[in-house]
Amino acid sequence: MYPKSFKKLIENFSALPSVGPKMAERLVLFLFKQDNTKLELFAQNLENLKNLKSCRRCFNISEDGMCEICKDAQREQKTICVVEEPLDIISIEKTRIYKGLYHVLGGVIFGGTDSANLKIAELLDRIKKEQTAEIILATNPTTEGDATALYLKRQIKDLNLPIHPVKPGEAGAPTAQFNRVKISRLAKGLATGGDIEYADEATLSAALTNRRELL
Repeated sequence: MYPKSFKKLIENFSALPSVGPKMAERLVLFLFKQDNTKLELFAQNLENLKNLKSCRRCFNISEDGMCEICKDAQREQKTICVVEEPLDIISIEKTRIYKGLYHVLGGVIFGGTDSANLKIAELLDRIKKEQTAEIILATNPTTEGDATALYLKRQIKDLNLPIHPVKPGEAGAPTAQFNRVKISRLAKGLATGGDIEYADEATLSAALTNRRELL
């Protein structure tokens, strides 16, 4: 019915998330109708995907070893917003409210046991090395997202890090004092079962502004 190259491209698009066969056909037909300049630019952008990497610090998408957010010295360095995927960062950045750093987990925990492939150990290591003051758990308000947030809260609290230690012998401090990392969760303005990726800017802004500390 279709030329082999046309059919092959439909199969490629059909393999993408949320793209069915009919949608794939429409997308390929749309591309077919474009002029050569647009097609060449589209092909070049696809080719350039091979050059993208994960940021070695936060695992966001980057063109070199560090993403643009991690390289920005003007960002708040003591606050980390933990998200499931890089697309969540894009949504939060659109609010223009959050000025801290991020950490991409690469997914969520399923069934309470699937944490090995997530970037949790790297997050805990960052908290220790960077003396993080606040962790904002911005996983999606789903069953899996809530379970992941709860698991992370427990892991972080077990660190019991000395963010601002007071040395023994100092005035008014006969023993060392430790401040735990503040752990907060986005407010429940987000619809239960929804994805941060699809939340509107006003809803996300309110969720960030009214985030609550997890005790």
